[in-house]
Amino acid sequence: MSNSDSFQAEPAQLLLVEDNPGDVRLTKEAFKQGRIENDLHVVSNGAEALDFLARRDDYHDAPRPDLVLLDLNLPGKDGEDVLEELKDDPALRSIPVIVLTSSRAEEDVVKSYELHANAYLTKPVDPDEFIETVRAFEKFWFSVVRLPPEVDNP
Repeated sequence: MSNSDSFQAEPAQLLLVEDNPGDVRLTKEAFKQGRIENDLHVVSNGAEALDFLARRDDYHDAPRPDLVLLDLNLPGKDGEDVLEELKDDPALRSIPVIVLTSSRAEEDVVKSYELHANAYLTKPVDPDEFIETVRAFEKFWFSVVRLPPEVDNP
């Protein structure tokens, strides 16, 4: 078997951190229509996201995500807190994080990149545009970009 045959053999593991059920539904719909095999895991707040990533509590069997889609406006621990903790952790910092939020505020964009987000996407209000945005994102991140492999830490 050549390398190209095994390249995307396993489904992509995606973690969506989103508290708005409507946006969760639209994101699931967009990925369902896409061409990339994926397992979309959803948590609704920052504390759950960090537990999932650290494989703590209810998430001890959680897979390591290939990519995290992160809303900034979350109850309790917000998206910036999650981003900061994730990027401060040597075991997790290589996981790409895409901020997917309704905020168009310049300071949120700047702060996200300062905290080492890999991309910042503003959610369109229109559901069809939202799905198109997620599909374009999916195509770019899983067809064009080479994602880092999981590295075993000593």
